[in-house]
Amino acid sequence: MRRAPLASAMSHTSAVAIAALALLTAGAAFARGPVCPETRTTKKAPDEFYNRANPVAPAALDKKAAEVAFFGDGQGIACASCHGVRGDGQGDMASMFDPPPRNFRCKATLANVSDGQLFWVIRYGSPTTSMPPHPHLSDARIWQLVLYIRALGN
Repeated sequence: MRRAPLASAMSHTSAVAIAALALLTAGAAFARGPVCPETRTTKKAPDEFYNRANPVAPAALDKKAAEVAFFGDGQGIACASCHGVRGDGQGDMASMFDPPPRNFRCKATLANVSDGQLFWVIRYGSPTTSMPPHPHLSDARIWQLVLYIRALGN
C-alpha cells in the first residue's frame, strides 16, 4: 500500500519529534542543574559542635581570605572544585559524586543548618558523602568559610 505524500511527511515529522523528545528527556537525566531546596541527610554534628555559634560577626567577613580558601591557590582541590565557582554545587568534579555537592546558593537549604554544623562538616567531612575532612584549616579560616558560604545564598 502506497502512502500519500502528506501522510508520509506527517509520519516522518512525528517520528523525528518523538526521537527529539526522547533525546531531550534522556539528556535532562544527565544534566543536573542546581536543586533548591535540597533534601539531605547529613549526619548531625555532635552537640558540642552543632550548638556552637560563629564567633565571627557577619560584618567581619574577610571576603578575600574566605575566597582564597574557597577557590584555592591552584595547587590542589578546593571547595569550588566540587561546589562550583558560584557555590551552586556545579563544580568541575560535581558529576562524580552521589549525593552531589551541596548547593550553597540555596538559602532555603541552609536555613536550618547551624553554623556549628557547617563548621563540623568542613573540619571533619560528611560521612556517606564525598565531602572530605579539612583538618589543615584553622578554626578562624573555617568560621570565615561559614560566613562566606552563607553569603552565597540567594
